[in-house]
Amino acid sequence: MRISLYPLLLLVLLLELRRSAAGDYENGGLSRAGFPSGFVFGTAASAYQVEGMARKDGRGPSIWDVFVHIPGEIAKNATADVTVDEYHRYKEDVDIMKKMNFDAYRFSISWSRIFPNGAGKVNWKGVAYYNRLIDYMLKKGITPYANLYHYDLPEALEKQYNGLLSKNVVKAFADYADFCFKTFGDRVKNWMTFNEPRVVAALGYDDGQFAPGRCTNCSAGNSATEPYIVAHNLILSHAAAVKRYRDKYQATQKGRIGILLDFVWYEPLTNSEADQAAAQRSRDFHLGWFLHPIIYGEYPKSMQQIVKERLPRFTSKEIKMVKGSVDFVGINQYTSYYIYDPHRPMPQKATSYAMDWNAGFAYERNGVPIGPRANSVWLYIVPWGMYKAVTYVKSHYGNPTVILSENGMDDPGNVTLSEGLHDTTRLKYYQSYIMELKKAIDDGANVIGYFAWSLLDNFEWKSGYTSRFGLVYVDFKTLVRHPKMSAYWFRDVLKRKN
Repeated sequence: MRISLYPLLLLVLLLELRRSAAGDYENGGLSRAGFPSGFVFGTAASAYQVEGMARKDGRGPSIWDVFVHIPGEIAKNATADVTVDEYHRYKEDVDIMKKMNFDAYRFSISWSRIFPNGAGKVNWKGVAYYNRLIDYMLKKGITPYANLYHYDLPEALEKQYNGLLSKNVVKAFADYADFCFKTFGDRVKNWMTFNEPRVVAALGYDDGQFAPGRCTNCSAGNSATEPYIVAHNLILSHAAAVKRYRDKYQATQKGRIGILLDFVWYEPLTNSEADQAAAQRSRDFHLGWFLHPIIYGEYPKSMQQIVKERLPRFTSKEIKMVKGSVDFVGINQYTSYYIYDPHRPMPQKATSYAMDWNAGFAYERNGVPIGPRANSVWLYIVPWGMYKAVTYVKSHYGNPTVILSENGMDDPGNVTLSEGLHDTTRLKYYQSYIMELKKAIDDGANVIGYFAWSLLDNFEWKSGYTSRFGLVYVDFKTLVRHPKMSAYWFRDVLKRKN
């Protein structure tokens, strides 16, 4: 009789992971007690990446459902039709969060699961799913943080009026948000309108890498104008939804609402004035594109000077609605790059949002890399960038209330279970970045929460299943969940003293 040693070896590995995670935590010196009272630690995900059931229970297609079925767009032509099936396994996932001592879950609501046509008829099966998820989270003591939009515009609106390119989307989004506030707001007290609207505008309409895949050199689009039109409509949609919440629900529901903005830290390659100016332009075109109107009521001056008539203008009524339209700002921070002035003249005719930056990217200085690279080509591990990004928001935008709403790194999708569980690089990534975040808080940054991306290995947009960001290893064939060493590290860091 042959006895497989694999289960025994796996058990030994899991025990070693727990022991090692605790040891690394002690060396890092991090603990929940070191953060301000009430500081929230959570994990994050998005509906399209984890739910599955893309074509079932009444959900309408989103622009990503169309995009992923274009051959060659997604690594290995993967889809999110099933992904990690959180639609059915949400209890298991919430239980894992609880076991790892997390306080909150930042999830997103699929617009087309609620309104299959983007507006009009409600899909009550979709509503029932989110009710089940929210109720179970509350039962387990996990606070829901609901994000209304994570890249997944209903395809019906794209067909009807080109989606985000039309101002019609402003009312449609506000109506969808209003429904969610009315339906879930008795239990959800933390709302976010959009996740990474810059990514939506730039990757969807400047280089065509994301849905709906529009650009000058794509089958349709204009990279010089459409990103700015889309961003403008996203800002107005955000502000309109916030106005609905404040006018109709906030006083009675006693919640708060914000927006989630990605922020790569851009460090000047040299101390030259030209490189410093290029780095500042990059920050303006990246973070400032959205945060400047929300805080100050206008686009950054550098954008106004460079983009000129291609940059839409806010009316005085719109400025009043947009300015101050956040109770908090979510910052998604992963990586940092060096920026230099390429010393090239701007083209006579504008070509794209990316060219408008007039900035060069560098990933090393004097032969020394800015940091080791994770699996994703864009993700360099640069802990000090976290401190600089957070303190920049503090100093340039009046020290708003901030939630560090995403932070994490990925391994290759093909790592084995044993390799994936022993994720020491991820553990050290979290340890070093959170220490830099704490340093920023100690220096006065008004940060009230931190969310790790992500709970699970899942569908990772263009990368499909070739990238694993999770604290939990998912066997993509069986969908069995296995918490990694980094998850146990969080469990130990987040222990509460009795």
